[in-house]
Amino acid sequence: MTDRGLVLVVEEDRAIADLVRLYLRRDGYGVHVEETGEGGLAAVRRLRPAAVVLDVGLPGLDGIEVCRRLRAEDDWTPVLFVTARDDEVDRIVGLEMGGDDYVTKPFSPRELVARVRTVLRRAAARPTTDEEVLELGGVTMNVDRRRVTVGGVEVALTSTEFDLLAHLLRRPGRVFSRAQLLGAVWGYTTGPGTRTVDVHVAQLRGKLGPGSPIRTVRGVGYGADAP
Repeated sequence: MTDRGLVLVVEEDRAIADLVRLYLRRDGYGVHVEETGEGGLAAVRRLRPAAVVLDVGLPGLDGIEVCRRLRAEDDWTPVLFVTARDDEVDRIVGLEMGGDDYVTKPFSPRELVARVRTVLRRAAARPTTDEEVLELGGVTMNVDRRRVTVGGVEVALTSTEFDLLAHLLRRPGRVFSRAQLLGAVWGYTTGPGTRTVDVHVAQLRGKLGPGSPIRTVRGVGYGADAP
């Protein structure tokens, strides 16, 4: 394993897996490859990778089910989905199951590596001298400890959900367009579609419950205000 950490690649196409492994290693990551969903699930539990690059269309246990099982076990290892079709339904379902991002085949290996860097950056703690705590309504976020509570009860968020919520809570009352959120949270200069933001907002609201401070401004985007 190298300094950047281990990335687990779960991909049945050997040529694609070898290409991804080559580019990730060039960027300083250790790489472990599995060809099946069952093997990938076991490898996450055994190796505790920093991130998972997960093909949606795996035989048998598909990628979405692998992610669903991990999240059900309270395992929030960042997951980057790879899907063979430019199918919005696949992408939305993957994000709803707790995925952090996705790329569509055929993809640029450099883009995939950049996406891996982004999800790992979002997942990393940001230590500071004084802990940053954000509060709005019944939601309390300790940014440095990566913990969110609602009414004193801890809520498990993906790294992407966490950073999206932090971005909104740091600027209460301000409304952001979907393009602004894609740039600030996902790091995209051109986005994969506005549904990415919509799905993550819906997931966040569901987890935060009635006390969610996130509001929709029709035709503009999203902001955070005390309910």
